[in-house]
Amino acid sequence: MDARLDFFADATAGKAIKHLMAAGKAIKESSLPAATQELVALRVSQVNGCGACVDMHTKEAAAAGESAVRLHLVAVWREATVFTEAERAALELAEQATRIADGAGGVGDEVWARAAEHYDEAQLTALVVLISFMNMVNRLNVVTRQPAGGYEPGRLH
Repeated sequence: MDARLDFFADATAGKAIKHLMAAGKAIKESSLPAATQELVALRVSQVNGCGACVDMHTKEAAAAGESAVRLHLVAVWREATVFTEAERAALELAEQATRIADGAGGVGDEVWARAAEHYDEAQLTALVVLISFMNMVNRLNVVTRQPAGGYEPGRLH
């Protein structure tokens, strides 16, 4: 499969991507745990069907030491026993925030409260920005059919 667009070949897109990468770096440098960031990025990408981001985030997480078992179970995190309560709260928030159109009212108060039990305000801010960021990047990749499978860890981080 070939991508419909090469974001790095167009001057306007290149400038925008440069800013997006800076935003991604700011999130990476936040106090939100790195493992949580990768799990959330992976889950949002799974929900959105973004193969390029699933490829990237599974490989980045594995390169950072994440276990294959946990990576394989992100898609079914509710039934899995390998995630902490904090991670489960982040994954639940990520799903509700990604599926806003599927449920009237957006993110429920209970879901927000569970996340707030585990993350301080700075971490919640990073989590919300990460979820929003991943939804945007997923849409760019899905619309332009960016291929999955060839990502090398560290290439975009």
